[in-house]
Amino acid sequence: MSGDVPPLPRFCWVDGVLLRATEHHISAFDRGFQLGDGVFETLRARAGQVTELQEHMTRLKTSADGLEIRLPESMATEMERAIAELLAAEGLTGTDADAAIRITVTRGATLGRGLLPPEEGAEPTIVVQAWAAVPPPAERLERGLSIVASQVRRDPSNPLAALKTTARADYVFARLEARRAGADDALFLTNDGFLLEATSANLFLVQGDDVATPAIDCGILSGTTRGWVLGWARRAGLGTREGWLTTRDLVDADEAFLSSSVAGILPVTRFEGEPVGSGRPGPITGQARAAREQFVLTGDSGP
Repeated sequence: MSGDVPPLPRFCWVDGVLLRATEHHISAFDRGFQLGDGVFETLRARAGQVTELQEHMTRLKTSADGLEIRLPESMATEMERAIAELLAAEGLTGTDADAAIRITVTRGATLGRGLLPPEEGAEPTIVVQAWAAVPPPAERLERGLSIVASQVRRDPSNPLAALKTTARADYVFARLEARRAGADDALFLTNDGFLLEATSANLFLVQGDDVATPAIDCGILSGTTRGWVLGWARRAGLGTREGWLTTRDLVDADEAFLSSSVAGILPVTRFEGEPVGSGRPGPITGQARAAREQFVLTGDSGP
């Protein structure tokens, strides 16, 4: 594994057209630029094959519906074509090519002002981008991640918690907190101090032969890899639980890990300076990561 910096993208796909990455792409009046009025999905592709495209498209529609952004009826087919065209242009379709893809949809450009969007007239702006996905350094997998709790607290009843919107100031703030603390990532908590999720990943705890993760009702995003991990754990004969977990549960766990579409499974070994379990990545985390990478490579979820 390598920690090398990937080459910068050369192209992006904007509203049906493949453009140079350095060109001007969207209007200054686009509500995504002005207000963060948009939604997005991040996916992974291996050898030109996108992992869990249908699941991501379903979640994208759920997010768009939540903000009343009308997606084209041909959106899924259009995204298949756009991703294939973009990956080919970026040279990311070879046997060993690993790519991270982002689909962004904003409400589009309107010349008016104010928060309330017009009921008619705005056409969504649809953008697809792709980067070479570089695997995490071996040293990071060997030592695991150090995470801290963010000062940003969440209300589980907030309806926006289930939507993957482009308004990400709280996520940026949390990552800045982590950097200042010398940590790898930050973890969001509820107002009452229950565990939620990291800035771009779901959280799992391992205790014995049981795998636990915060429930959707806690106010987390329903991650596609999160769903895969729960299914894999059951097939592997592990117990699974979705519920309200505390920071004490995290510190007392035998193992902990994060899951996301692009990075896959990453071990967590320290929280707020305290070791999680032995302070080293555990065996179930390693098994989950290997199984997920095999799934991305072959589509085989294992037993």
